[in-house]
Amino acid sequence: MSKLIKHYEHLHTIPEIGFEEVKTAAYLANHLEKAGFKTTCNVGGTTGVIGVYDSGIEGPTLALRADMDALGHVIDGVHCARHTCGHDAHSAIVLTVAEELIQEKAIRKGRLKIIFQPAEELGTGALAMIRGGAVADVDILLGLHIRPEEECKKGQAIPAMFYSASGTIETVIKGVPAHGARPHLGVNAIDAAVGAIQAVNAIHLNPTLSYSAKATKFLCDSGVTNAIPAEALVYWDIRAQFNNTMAELKAKVLQAIQAGAATVGAAAESKVIKELPAAELDEDITALLADSIREVLGEKGLLKPYYTPGGEDFFFYTQSNPKIKAGFWGLGVNAAPGLHHPDMHFDLDALKYGVEIVKISAKKLLG
Repeated sequence: MSKLIKHYEHLHTIPEIGFEEVKTAAYLANHLEKAGFKTTCNVGGTTGVIGVYDSGIEGPTLALRADMDALGHVIDGVHCARHTCGHDAHSAIVLTVAEELIQEKAIRKGRLKIIFQPAEELGTGALAMIRGGAVADVDILLGLHIRPEEECKKGQAIPAMFYSASGTIETVIKGVPAHGARPHLGVNAIDAAVGAIQAVNAIHLNPTLSYSAKATKFLCDSGVTNAIPAEALVYWDIRAQFNNTMAELKAKVLQAIQAGAATVGAAAESKVIKELPAAELDEDITALLADSIREVLGEKGLLKPYYTPGGEDFFFYTQSNPKIKAGFWGLGVNAAPGLHHPDMHFDLDALKYGVEIVKISAKKLLG
């Protein structure tokens, strides 16, 4: 009998934010070991967990990756961790698949590798796993994510999720302080920041491309109301569907920030503090996933590939090891009101479809 819901319910009760998934990792590692996997903990010096099952017969190394971390929220004035993006569901699905494939003696060639990754929400968990050698020997890598109901409903699945490149830029704008009665002696950091924001908003790339750049946080305070502020802190969110578009956008945003601040005589110091690559998926693996979805959900349940402005650190894996054939698909679970919403919920019954789709895919590759 499947332990899927039992795994999910336990993981849901122990939400932990990125790189602090101690209880989560211990639970997953313990069950991998019991299932017969050679298990390694603290991968890359983090809470990451890897399990390997070697058939002893020549064949590819297939890795199944699931993220483990919860999100940090402030609810009723209290800071807390809560699973509002479905990572507990992803881990429960992959753990159940790992157990059932071994129970069914379905791995007849190659190696099955299970990767439980920390800190996806921070955008740095995959990089830590890469440093720990998680995908150095991987030939095929599969990932998944539950989807909000407006994209994909229960009984439906998306064979290819094309995530966008995304990044965060931090800018410190430095002006000159002065008394409010003598503004000509200073350089107002607010004016400079507004100039930078307007300059970024005026950027135009090829209109056939999907991209966006916008200021998302602006902090500036002289401490009083009758003084010219000398420093402002601005954060920018930038996104593009393709990696080459992101490279062009990032360069123009950094230039615009500098030039916009300079219009009033201020200096701007910018740095990229977070950056995720766009999806690069293998056509053959996407076709295999589509076949698996069709077997489980029928033709009506198979949706078209989906392009999203969201980001995913999964694609650092393929960037670090270009020989990897990667697939990343989306599972409909009627998630509402939306991912990252503090009250996000979904239909648990839909998770069984995720298990079956991943199991069939693994059997096609290692059976």
